[in-house]
Amino acid sequence: METRKFAITGMFCSACLSLIEKTVGKLAGIDHVDVNLLANSMTVSFDELAVTDQAIIDAVLGAGYGISAIPDCPGRFSPRIARSPSSLAERAEGRIGFRFLVSLAFSLPLGYIALAHLFGLPCIPFFHEPKHAFLFAFTQFLLVLPVVHVNRVFYIRGFKALAQGTPNMYSLVSIGSAAALMYGVWSIFAIGECLGRAEIDRAVGYTMNLYFESAAMTLTLVALGKFLESGAKRRTTDAITKLGNLRPDKATLFVGGAERNVPVETIKEGDVLVLRPGQIASVDGVITEGGGMVDVSALTSESVPVVKKVGDRIWSASVSISGLIKFKAERVGDDTMLSRIIRLVEEASASKAPISHLADRICAVFVPAVILIALGTFIAWMLAGAGLEFALSCAIAVLIISCPCAIGLATPAAIMVGTGVGAKNGVLVKTASALEIAHAVDTVVLDKTGIITAGRPTVTDVDSVCELDDNELLALAASIESHSEFPLSFAITTEAKKSGLSLLPVENFRAHPGKGVSAMIRGKMYFAGGPGFLRENGIDTTDIDPLIARYTTGGKTPFSIGGNGKALGIVAVADVIKSGSREAIFAFKKMGLDVIMLTGDNARTAEAIRRVAGISRVYPELLPDGKVEIIRRLRAAGKKIAMVGDGINDAPSLVEADIGIAIGNGTDIAIDSADFVLVRSDLRDAVFALKLGKAVIWNIRENFFWALVYNALGIPIAAGALYAFSGFRLGPVMAAAAMSLSSLSVVINALRLGLFRRKEG
Repeated sequence: METRKFAITGMFCSACLSLIEKTVGKLAGIDHVDVNLLANSMTVSFDELAVTDQAIIDAVLGAGYGISAIPDCPGRFSPRIARSPSSLAERAEGRIGFRFLVSLAFSLPLGYIALAHLFGLPCIPFFHEPKHAFLFAFTQFLLVLPVVHVNRVFYIRGFKALAQGTPNMYSLVSIGSAAALMYGVWSIFAIGECLGRAEIDRAVGYTMNLYFESAAMTLTLVALGKFLESGAKRRTTDAITKLGNLRPDKATLFVGGAERNVPVETIKEGDVLVLRPGQIASVDGVITEGGGMVDVSALTSESVPVVKKVGDRIWSASVSISGLIKFKAERVGDDTMLSRIIRLVEEASASKAPISHLADRICAVFVPAVILIALGTFIAWMLAGAGLEFALSCAIAVLIISCPCAIGLATPAAIMVGTGVGAKNGVLVKTASALEIAHAVDTVVLDKTGIITAGRPTVTDVDSVCELDDNELLALAASIESHSEFPLSFAITTEAKKSGLSLLPVENFRAHPGKGVSAMIRGKMYFAGGPGFLRENGIDTTDIDPLIARYTTGGKTPFSIGGNGKALGIVAVADVIKSGSREAIFAFKKMGLDVIMLTGDNARTAEAIRRVAGISRVYPELLPDGKVEIIRRLRAAGKKIAMVGDGINDAPSLVEADIGIAIGNGTDIAIDSADFVLVRSDLRDAVFALKLGKAVIWNIRENFFWALVYNALGIPIAAGALYAFSGFRLGPVMAAAAMSLSSLSVVINALRLGLFRRKEG
């Protein structure tokens, strides 16, 4: 089997993806077809003896899309390559946006001219004079032409899908709008004939049978929906672009005893690189000389930088805070941790199961059935001797009453209202599919830092075991730590300032990497750090050892303070649980959801947070690929996952999950990768998001019910089922009214979602 990759142009929704996969999949010798809407690409596995590249290209071209082969090339996750999907999505969004604006510009005056007099609105008297009936009709025809022209792609895709036996929403839109359009054109000819015979009243009657505004508004609404979908797609590709931009273009290579800047692409395994404060690691490797503080939040999202020393591993996208580090490159190019994250985001985007749109499933049966019924109606009345005009009128009435306005509005109407409700309550819905999937979620996966906890260290306890009171001990500790670059030190000095404590003058400050700090205050030497560091300096820690054990078990970081040969006390620092997190977790459980926490923290700290927050399960000490693997395992077990995160490292997990929820103060990449964004950074809003999704999907099902009820009742009547018994016939005018009524009922039902409110807990 051979595998080829092709670039596809012209795709802007899942229907495009489905049509291409089915078209290519029908070719002899095709083993597997995978179309990636995000990357605008298609990967095909096939038997090269049974099918050629050109046959595949011809099949895609025949379906109405552009295609070109992509040559095999290494480094496809480089920033240059990563940016291309975003630029393609931006261009597609611009084209669809233009199509919608043109449609709207012509549909609004068309609708006003056609309907204003029916609603008692001011209208142009000229058009409604009987002798100008032809101009009234022909003006509407001229206004609908630009709308049809700019949206001709719907007709191309819809009729091609219909011809291939896979009708979809495009097919419904095409047939419904085309039926209205053709009937309107036929009416124009009828008006001309009547005016030629001086049958003014009959000509005026035909002006009531123009459905150009129905065709135009159907196309305009669909164009709006596609514009919103293209925007969501562009934001998704932005995440890949930003991930690619995290890797620097240059690196400092140490060779021959000298340093020189070289392009990242030239680095090979075994090269020795130099990392200074403020620089970003470009490859993965192992430290061979030096050490210092390194911010690894891009990979772990943990707020506290870590101490790195000789023998420790350093990853790409890590930022040096202090110290000079030399490390040997072990993984370069596509093998680095950052490239793996990019690959996870791209693969998860491509492999996420597409939503099975209920409308498409209905169309698969509904569209052929309507066509057959309309054709059968025409033939039956012709055979019955009713005449061409009567038979055609009945057939057109069937098509008009079956126009997909209500079915097409069922989902977008509910989603648009639901999106607005979410925005008013601090929940931004980035993708329509998120609301459709949310109702099925049974498992909530939470990142720890910034989601359950505040994401910043805070002093939680101060315990003095000497003559100093707690405030005096805190002031002493803050004075010692005020010269330290260690992030937890900032928490201690901040707490002292909040308490209004004055810092003491410090002399002979010295940092001991990985151990602690020492300083002289008022002629006495003090030490702050771990208990081992104090013992190394002759300080007995017996009095504080029980406190250290208690705080460590509770997931806190204890700072031991000592001087004059004795321990003075403990200052405990921890990333505290955010306000509302416990209530949100309780609410998740009340909804019957399983709550799981993923974190890069050690098992002891993770277990302490799990216990206090009331979480069911925790998976500690995870890197980004580990988090993704946990989510994949849960999905393989049949779980529907909602992932809540905020860091760069959460981006792959947010995309891999069925629904990604990012908090508003998280990284841009996490937000771009998510389906929901919580503006208030309150986990309780994630509860609201899932409840809103359930309400929306229920509303959509109700909308489909009412839309189909109108069609089920209206089609037989439009076909003339009652005419033989009562003489009643549902003509095109009444059919259009019934169609409008079905659309109105759908919109009114969707507006009920506006009553949905956010509730705490």
